[in-house]
Parts: sequence; structure tokens; C-alpha cells
Amino acid sequence: MISVETANRSGAVVDERAAEELASRVLAAEGVTEGELGIAWVGSEEMRALKHEHLGIDEATDVLSFPLDGRDELPAGEPRALGDVVLCPEVVGESWRRPLVHGVLHLLGYDHGDQMAARERAHTER
Repeated sequence: MISVETANRSGAVVDERAAEELASRVLAAEGVTEGELGIAWVGSEEMRALKHEHLGIDEATDVLSFPLDGRDELPAGEPRALGDVVLCPEVVGESWRRPLVHGVLHLLGYDHGDQMAARERAHTER
């Protein structure tokens, strides 16, 4: 079973339920049937701080991913912790679906490029 936990620290109104459903659909389509995923919505200052801390770039961005287990082999009985996707509503606005899919794909080990772009289109153009 996929467990998705959301947290909204942005102060903006976001559709947490739709985000959980989209992330779950992407994971299932990618063959991931078990695991825990976190989705956080943050303000631009928190996003800027996260990007600076982890990437050394001082700017707010649409999405950041913090992968944990991905598709790695795990010992029997150990729950899969996929990681966290962090979105900034001030940057993405109503167009949060593709950045969310992008972030989830990073958790699964996809890097930027043609393969990731094709998977993003497949998951957002349904």
C-alpha cells in the first residue's frame, strides 16, 4: 500500500487530496505498490532556504525532491520510505501537477532528460 502524507506550511490553499491521488497514480503506474511518500507545500522563503542549503542556489523554485529508498532492494519486512517532494505554491500556482510528477519521478531515480520528460508527459496528459 502507498501511504502519502501531506503538510501545508505555505499559507496558500492547495488541493492536498488531488496531489495525494496524483502521486499515488504515478507511483502505481511506475510499478511501486508499497511505500511512504511525503508531500510538503511551503512558502517561497522556506523553499529558497531549502534550495540554498541543499543545492547552493539562492532562489525559490517550483519543486525539490528528497529521495530515500527509491527502488532500492530492501531487507524483508522493512517499509519503503520513498522520500519527500516539496512544492512552492507561490512559484507553481495552479500548475502544480507537472512539478509534483517531476518530483515523484526524481524519488524513483529518474534524472533530467528525455526519459524523464516522456514519463512526465505520460503521467500528466491523461
